[in-house]
Amino acid sequence: MEYTQEIRILYSDTDSYGVVWHGAYTKWFEAARVGLVEQLGLELETLENSGIVFPVVEMNIRYKSSAKMNERIVIKTKIAELKPLSITFEHKVYEQKTNTLRVVAHTTIVVIDSKTGKMFRKMPEDMYNKFLSAV
Repeated sequence: MEYTQEIRILYSDTDSYGVVWHGAYTKWFEAARVGLVEQLGLELETLENSGIVFPVVEMNIRYKSSAKMNERIVIKTKIAELKPLSITFEHKVYEQKTNTLRVVAHTTIVVIDSKTGKMFRKMPEDMYNKFLSAV
C-alpha cells in the first residue's frame, strides 16, 4: 500500500537560495505518515486518547536534487519495515511534471504508552495487523 500526497511549494518553504529548506520536508513526511495511518483506519487522536503515541526515533534524508518554489511535488509513502515495536516508513519525493526524484527518506517511529512514557513490549495485535496489511 502506498499513500500519495501532492504539495505546491510555497515561498515560506524555501531558503535564501530559492530551494526548499531542508526542514520543510520533515513536516511533509509527518503529514504523509498520518495520511497513511488514517488510510489504514487508525485515527491518531483516538490512539492518543487510549494511551498510544508514535514518536519519531530516527530519520534519514537523502537529497537527490533541489525542489524550488511553485513546483508541485508528489510524496509517495509506504511502510518499508514493520517490527513488533517499530515502523519504518519510506518517503520518495518527485517533481510532478517530470517525475524527477528529489528526495528519499526513511522515518522510524516506535509505539509508546503516553501515560508511562515507556515503549510497549509489542504493538497491540489489532494495530500490528492493520500495519501488516499495508506492507
